[in-house]
Amino acid sequence: MRSPGIRSSAGVLAMLVTSIAYAEKPAPLPQLSATSDQASVVGVSSGGYMAAQLAVAWPERFSGVGVLAAGPWGCAQGALSLALNQCMTTRRGLPSLDDLDARRERYASQEQVGSQEDLSLLRAFVWHGAEDEVVVPELGSLLAEQWQAWLGSPNQLRAVSSDATGHGWPVRLPREAAIDPQSLGGCRQGGGSHVLACNEDVASEMLGWLYPERQPAASEGELVAFDQSEFAVKGLANTGYVFIPEVCEAGGCPVTVALHGCQMSADAIGDTFIRHSGLNHWAEEYGQLVLYPQAKSSMANPQGCWDWWGFAESTWQLSPLHDTREGTQVRALMAMLDRLQSALVQQEVLERQE
Repeated sequence: MRSPGIRSSAGVLAMLVTSIAYAEKPAPLPQLSATSDQASVVGVSSGGYMAAQLAVAWPERFSGVGVLAAGPWGCAQGALSLALNQCMTTRRGLPSLDDLDARRERYASQEQVGSQEDLSLLRAFVWHGAEDEVVVPELGSLLAEQWQAWLGSPNQLRAVSSDATGHGWPVRLPREAAIDPQSLGGCRQGGGSHVLACNEDVASEMLGWLYPERQPAASEGELVAFDQSEFAVKGLANTGYVFIPEVCEAGGCPVTVALHGCQMSADAIGDTFIRHSGLNHWAEEYGQLVLYPQAKSSMANPQGCWDWWGFAESTWQLSPLHDTREGTQVRALMAMLDRLQSALVQQEVLERQE
């Protein structure tokens, strides 16, 4: 039964679907009264680096973080040369976790990231393919070591190394999945869409770990587009996507922010990641909103990556703050989360009072 206090939000999904079908410009991202105490952020490759940046910047806003195929938080330190040579390959050696933690502590002293106390409360899931040739597996091991040092207990971290798997997001597709097999990457080689046909449901494994006490709340859902241009910052596309199970229309569902990797945006691979990652299936089963923000390609960012080395910041900055609360893309992504967690009824009351 829907709460009468937010009955007007029950038509949000139908309104969004209608607007997508009949309008060239998608509807705004809706206010869905999502719960504010169980949000998670997950991502792969550059999206994994960005997921860690959000979790470290705002640990009090999240209960869990999942990182696939990426290295330690802060690894690039604002330098593209380090991103390429120490955070993907290790031509310049492995990054120093001590140096990176000193970076985080410096930010914390200036209130540019969250506190160690809040960080220690998160649950974390770290996954890496043992055959990854884009972000070498040693960097995934360092990431797991980094989070283990931050968390309050070893029981809050699950680290997985997947044998014979390359760079990307592994999936297990049902037989009836309406997807061209050519849209998927090879499990060992990666490539293609970087959505890997590995018969491995990493989405369910990850979200099951991040939400160990969730009970099933089966509900069909819809994937709808929203106007991302109102959150416009450097590197973001004009359209994003959100998956909304029917049970979540009345409010009270948690949000998972899901961040694609380089060359994995909707512009690059269509709906392969946002429909077939496995996240939506879990969301329907347990009642979860999934937000799919979208990055875009540019001269500064030709592969449509999330900003984990500082390209979206002002060129006059001696040290870009991309991995802090002041980061351009961090602020935009948190504004999207704020929107989903805000209550539509509260906005209507304010409008009537004006």
